[in-house]
Amino acid sequence: MMRARSRLDDRPPVAVIDIGSNSVRLVVYEGPTRSPTPLFNEKVLCGLGRAVAHAGRLDGESVEKTFEALRRFRLLTEELGAGKPWIIATAAVRDARNCDAFVAEVEAITGARVMLLSGEREAELAAAGIVAGFHQPDGIAGDLGGGSLELIDLSGETLRNATTLGLGGLNLIERAGGDLGRAAKIVDESLARTDWLKAGAGRLFYAVGGTWRNIAKLHIAETHYPLHVTHGYSVAPAEMQLFCERLAKSRKLQGVADLRAVSAARREVIPFGALVLSRLIAAIRPKAVVCSIFGIREGLIHQILPVEERRRDPLLAFCEEYALLRSRSPTHARELGTWTDALFQPPGPPESEDERRLRYAACTISDISWRAHQDYRGEQSLNVIAHASLTGIDHGGRIFLALAVYFRHTGGQKNAFSSRLMQLLPKGAVKRAKIIGAAVRTAHMISAGMHGVMDRTRLHYEKDRLVLELAPSIAALDGERLRKRLGVLAELLDRKPIVRIAGDLDRAERS
Repeated sequence: MMRARSRLDDRPPVAVIDIGSNSVRLVVYEGPTRSPTPLFNEKVLCGLGRAVAHAGRLDGESVEKTFEALRRFRLLTEELGAGKPWIIATAAVRDARNCDAFVAEVEAITGARVMLLSGEREAELAAAGIVAGFHQPDGIAGDLGGGSLELIDLSGETLRNATTLGLGGLNLIERAGGDLGRAAKIVDESLARTDWLKAGAGRLFYAVGGTWRNIAKLHIAETHYPLHVTHGYSVAPAEMQLFCERLAKSRKLQGVADLRAVSAARREVIPFGALVLSRLIAAIRPKAVVCSIFGIREGLIHQILPVEERRRDPLLAFCEEYALLRSRSPTHARELGTWTDALFQPPGPPESEDERRLRYAACTISDISWRAHQDYRGEQSLNVIAHASLTGIDHGGRIFLALAVYFRHTGGQKNAFSSRLMQLLPKGAVKRAKIIGAAVRTAHMISAGMHGVMDRTRLHYEKDRLVLELAPSIAALDGERLRKRLGVLAELLDRKPIVRIAGDLDRAERS
């Protein structure tokens, strides 16, 4: 059987079934890796937690809907070659009187063991998901499900104060009898007893869970934000609090822009989830609210990784794998990072450690659109990278990468989408993206995208000049097009371009 190279073949897929209070979801990941990519993702809104708050039992209709979904999920998991799935169950199941019978039937249907998570364990996995999805995270993570809200303080992989509160959307609706005023009192009383939340002041609040993810979608639509990506979407706390207060005023979400972004089944809990988020912002006073699509499922994957894999940079791990699948030469893609180091040494532009990290990422994925028609490679790169499943990066970094690779193909040309994205970055970052794009553009005039050539060249500054040296063995690569591209790069750096033949580069190659 022929395998498509759109897949990495050296790892078995991993399946996770998440039995939550509102939804039951199957996610099959390409493999256990630092930046997990879903092969398949499906959810069914079963509402298991709908009756637990007042009846203490899982509702019969919701249970049957769950079992039907699990039978389908088992076959899908087998088709994808993922073996036995990891199965996790959260608040609705653990709080129900018929929990044992339900779990036994789930295990019979799936042939796999159910991990019944405690509230503390759920909070820890949500925090591990934030560690998997963000670079050096620091703040408070909140995971709002249908049955409960998990809160935890994290700094890197150091976790503190794991807390579970009965403030999940379906649970809160049941406890408050559907009344938002009563729900507000319940939320305030619960948060008042959680006195450690003040430790989150001036740090980030990571919002996890489908309800808050849909609130982020609504905010994106409301503000006409050009990048429809929820992971890493960051909003100032005052702005998000006002938006949530508006959502919490009406169970019908009147006057909210583009409700099509939210499924009809999810809309019921949006006002209650917004109420919880607005009260949390007031209690914590974070510097920003950041949406995460990574949660307990990705946290589980992260915790089963070997230690050395967990220590990898998630952004660079993703870019290296993407280059392996899409570039002409992944080795050359990595070489470009080292080759461009010289541009950011004195007297070149200064570069922070995070800027260097983004430059290496941009170089690594700079050739992923080479199969597209040459007139559309820039546009394709811009769209693919701006909307890719990137992790370990904020929206500013995501936009920077997309623009850097876009400029690598188009020079300084713009289109409507790139112009809108450029408005979201400071001018200095846009210029840096142009420099990186121009440098990679210059390199491809020498290497044709193949590895093993750039080590016979050298870039460096000489007073007011940017010098490109070529070994005698590749001197014939000099020409009008190379000099033109070097000229564009030099102009961005306020230097004059010089091409020079240097014999010592061939000697270094022979040695």
